Formats: sequence, structure tokens, C-alpha cells
Amino acid sequence: MYIIQLRDKSLYIGYSSNLKQRIQSHLNGEAKYTKSYNKMTSLLFYAAFNAKEKAIQFEKYLKSSSGFAFRNKHLI
Repeated sequence: MYIIQLRDKSLYIGYSSNLKQRIQSHLNGEAKYTKSYNKMTSLLFYAAFNAKEKAIQFEKYLKSSSGFAFRNKHLI
């Protein structure tokens, strides 16, 4: 699970089983969401999980209103 910042200062939250490859796709403008916006400028946070489901749950939480506050206070 990771958080990146885009050139327009917006944040993108996602997950991947191969973080290096996924970051490279963001940098190259190959990722679907970040391709239509500005490319990635920096990796702000990442966390590893033993199970894909846990990463997805945490990603969804960070996109919720309470997760938004947690993210801004503790992660970035």
C-alpha cells in the first residue's frame, strides 16, 4: 500500500504486490489514473502487509473521511 504525490499536489493512494514496478509505471505515465492527471513527483508513504486483503482494507480506510484525517496527521 502506498501514497504518492502528483505534480498538481494531489495524492494518490494505491496498492501493489510489486511496489518498484508500480512506481515506475506512475513515473512513466503508464498508470491509468495518474496518466490522465500529472505524473508522480514523490513517494510519501508505503507499508507492507502479509495479506493482499489487509492492504486493500487499509487503502479503503485511508480514502474514507476518518482515514483522511489519520493519513494527514500520522502518515504525511
